[in-house]
Amino acid sequence: MKRLAVIILNWNGLELLKRFLPTAVAYSISDESDLIVADNGSTDGSCRWVEENWPQVKLLRLERNYGFAEGYNRAIKETRYPFTVLLNSDVEVTKGWWEPMLTFMECCPEAGACQPKIRSWYDHDRFEYAGAAGGYLDRLGYPYCRGRVFENVEEDLGQYDGAPEPVAWASGAALMVDTELYLKLGGLDTAFFAHMEEIDLCCRMWGAGRKVYALSDSLVYHVGGASLSQGDPKKTYLNFRNNLLLLNKNLPAGKAGRVLFVRRLADTLAFFMFLLKGDRANARAVLKAHRDYRRMKGSYPEHPSTDYMSKLPGHKRLILLDKLKPSPRHR
Repeated sequence: MKRLAVIILNWNGLELLKRFLPTAVAYSISDESDLIVADNGSTDGSCRWVEENWPQVKLLRLERNYGFAEGYNRAIKETRYPFTVLLNSDVEVTKGWWEPMLTFMECCPEAGACQPKIRSWYDHDRFEYAGAAGGYLDRLGYPYCRGRVFENVEEDLGQYDGAPEPVAWASGAALMVDTELYLKLGGLDTAFFAHMEEIDLCCRMWGAGRKVYALSDSLVYHVGGASLSQGDPKKTYLNFRNNLLLLNKNLPAGKAGRVLFVRRLADTLAFFMFLLKGDRANARAVLKAHRDYRRMKGSYPEHPSTDYMSKLPGHKRLILLDKLKPSPRHR
């Protein structure tokens, strides 16, 4: 068996496959790696197009749309390569992109996952919003990145280049994982359906004694928002709900209560900001996220005994307080 599976999860993404699969084929298939399209029950002819045009790509058909999390869980459980890359269908890879990551993972047994540098497909000189050069979680659990805090996205001037850097989480746009660890931890949380499930997985990897890294000698370009655009109420709902679930399940019980109390106050402020902007759809999405969080949190009766999240890289920062003065090299 080859060492690496690069898996693209597809659901009615024929146009994205036409645009990005040719490059993925050219730069991902080798003596060490296979490229697999795992199809989530598409009805747009995606599977037929892959079969007719790219026979060198392995096609795995799932009978229906299981969402991002369960779709990948099923695909990885069935393929079981030593290492797996979860690659979004709207990512343009570059020559040799996977090689530094595979070499690093094989030489660094403490690593559970890693990501490449992720720049914007629309502006190749700037980082991409949802991943950039590796992600952090602040004291209230708000995610941010090396290269992006809130809407402020930096130009890549080499400021994060260097040795592999431990980060709190790696982006699911191009996420390489130790497959055995992934399966041992139960994979992505299917209750999340989509958004922040990779952050939750990375937190659990840290809790299991493994680390997560960002590499600067590997590069991809990500469109971002191909499934749900920034500002879409459904995206707002999933991000707010899943972030609360993430904190609830990864913090010790006592601390979870304290952090979530403050966090929900901060989310209430976000609700009123949406209202002031006249954005009632996103305001309702925040309310629905909190309502569904209260309903779903009972599904996670177990809490970790140690506070590993307070030891994650970047955890000391509180990005709500320094939103107006972002620091590009802050850790």
